[in-house]
Formats: sequence, structure tokens, C-alpha cells
Amino acid sequence: MKVRPKLTLERTFQASIDEVWELWTTKEGIESWWGPEGFSVVVRELDLRPGHGLAYTMSAVAPEMIDYMRKAGMPVSNEHSIRFTEVDPPRRLTYMEKVDFIPDVETYEVETVIHLEQVGDAVRMVLTFESMHDDHWTKLAVMGREGELVRLAKVLAARQ
Repeated sequence: MKVRPKLTLERTFQASIDEVWELWTTKEGIESWWGPEGFSVVVRELDLRPGHGLAYTMSAVAPEMIDYMRKAGMPVSNEHSIRFTEVDPPRRLTYMEKVDFIPDVETYEVETVIHLEQVGDAVRMVLTFESMHDDHWTKLAVMGREGELVRLAKVLAARQ
């Protein structure tokens, strides 16, 4: 299997480490921000133990995203699954995400590592993830992750 380069996104949130951890690891937290803008997520299953995982449905809800998905030949809703490989509350979460939703591309996994560190009254989050199978999908993945982090920041700001 080909080794894919890793990408890193860093953010600082005005929140406690426990608040950020909760948003990454609970049904309500995940459903409040996960997924790119214009999509919603419904968690079907969540078991935080290593070897277990998260199963969720991601659906395009914004008209422009529904249109984009249809034009790309992809369903408006997709089933996704994640397998946790490391769970160290409230500092580190590592998981493998199954990529099985891309037309004409064989299923593969992408590793993601979330590292949280309390710095004064803020939390520094370092998100590291493997690139996708090609440059186009890697750009889409980065845009999606960046959009998710904007949504996460909004949820945390609304709690303050």
C-alpha cells in the first residue's frame, strides 16, 4: 500500500479541553458541527473504545450541495464509518475513516489524529490526517476539514 503524505491543521479555541473533547466524542457534539457546510450528520452508532467506532449518515442539505453531489454522480446521503485506534481522554483521539464513497475508486482508509492541549483559557487543537488518493480529492478533503473546523469554532463560541 502506498504511503500518503500527512496534512496538519491547527486551531485555538476559547474553551476548555473538556468542551472540545465532548464535541468530538458525543452523539450530540458530533451532530452539532461535523461535516462540511451545507451537510448534516446523524450518528447511528458511537463506541469510543479502540477497535470500535462511529457510524453516521452525512447528507447534503443545502440546495447547492445537493446539486453538487448529483452532478458528481454521488448520492445525496452517504453512510460513513470510523474505527477508533487510540482514545486518550481528553487529549488524543486517533481513528481510521473508511473512504468508500468515491465513484470508481477502490475503498481505502485515512488516518486522523486529534491532539488537544489546554493553554491557559484556550485549547490548542492539532488535527493531522493523511492525504487522499489524488490531489483533487485531497483539496476537497482539506476544504471539508477547514469548513468543519469553522463550524466547530461557531458551536464553541455560541457556548461562551
